[in-house]
Amino acid sequence: MSKELQGARQDYKQGELRKSTVLANPMDQFNAWFSVYQGLQIKDYNAMTLSTVSDQGQPSARIVLLKGLRPTGFEFFTNYNSHKGEDIAGNNKVSLLFFWKETEQQIRIEGLVEKLSKEDSEAYFNVRPRASKIGAWASNQSSVLENREELELHEKALDKKWGDEIPKPDHWGGYLVKPQQYEFWQGRSSRLHDRIRYQLLDNGTWEISRLAP
Repeated sequence: MSKELQGARQDYKQGELRKSTVLANPMDQFNAWFSVYQGLQIKDYNAMTLSTVSDQGQPSARIVLLKGLRPTGFEFFTNYNSHKGEDIAGNNKVSLLFFWKETEQQIRIEGLVEKLSKEDSEAYFNVRPRASKIGAWASNQSSVLENREELELHEKALDKKWGDEIPKPDHWGGYLVKPQQYEFWQGRSSRLHDRIRYQLLDNGTWEISRLAP
């Protein structure tokens, strides 16, 4: 198995990335790449890896779905009492990773995260499917369950309790990741990949650099 893994490799030849041609604003550059990837109609094209760090320094990563883009950052929604929510409460430094194998690209983002307003969270909650709304109430995310039936019985009870008007739980809502650094990666042949980094300076402008692969 180890020999098979050692021999597993892919040469990347689809594109290139030049410092001279990237856009001055990293969110504009993200949107340019994202619109192309979105157009491929790939399932869960908005999936991203969110990494957090606990107050004891333990990193943790999981896939979440990007649910909004603003000029100031990236939105996602979750249970505030979850593992990631607890991490964020103690350490608001996070990272995001988008990996798109179809276009041989990835985007790494480091920044600070903050809660969205209650109004913004309610606005998104209200457009979710009814089953997803019930799920937000039914799951005490990251807590220990005795079995699957415990969760399903709670879901059925809530389904009977409410009609179509389901309120947003206080423990559920959105976050906004405000980037301080981006790195755009384009796969190239022979592992000599293109890497362009944007760093936010104290004056609010972005410094653009090419990094060695």
